[in-house]
Amino acid sequence: MSLESCEVVSREPLMLRDAKWVKLVKTVYTDPHSTTRDWESAERCTRPVGVNYDGVGIVAILERPGSSPELLLQKQFRPPIGKITIEVPAGLVDANETAEECALRELYEETGYRGEIAEQDKSCLMFNDPGMCNTNLHMVHVKIDLDKEENKNPKPQLEDNEFIECFTVPLKDLYTECRRLEKDGYAIDARVGTLAEGFEIARKWKFLQ
Repeated sequence: MSLESCEVVSREPLMLRDAKWVKLVKTVYTDPHSTTRDWESAERCTRPVGVNYDGVGIVAILERPGSSPELLLQKQFRPPIGKITIEVPAGLVDANETAEECALRELYEETGYRGEIAEQDKSCLMFNDPGMCNTNLHMVHVKIDLDKEENKNPKPQLEDNEFIECFTVPLKDLYTECRRLEKDGYAIDARVGTLAEGFEIARKWKFLQ
């Protein structure tokens, strides 16, 4: 079996009473001219009480002696778009868990790797699609030392409904790899695409060589 065998079987409207993970919301607001308007959006039902974000995305860098750094990526079939998507490891935060703790836990569960938080702080709070939903996250930078014994034969701890394939891409090749993967029919997650665009902009404008 492979991710390529996944397909959308049917699609139909979902009644609000039957939704487990998301809900639709109508927001009434006033615009700059004091005109009252309506806005339809979606909200997650999973955010822990007292937490102001939903989860984390993980920029996991694999360090190989004598080699350029590589970014750990994943392939997952995403039913809403009916495609296999190229993503960074990510997950929802648990109650009483920091973003850093969430990142290390999700990294191990989805990839089997044991990582270390990099020196950089977690990112600013980022909203995935603020015109459509209130979902947000922190990006957390994690280093994976491949010299450590625990990382030589990583075994993901996936749940029954998780089907994930991991692979790596040299950071310097991320932009061209995203272009190639798109041509091959994969969907590029915005977090991955934004990283790639950032690297390409830095290269073109001489911030990176």
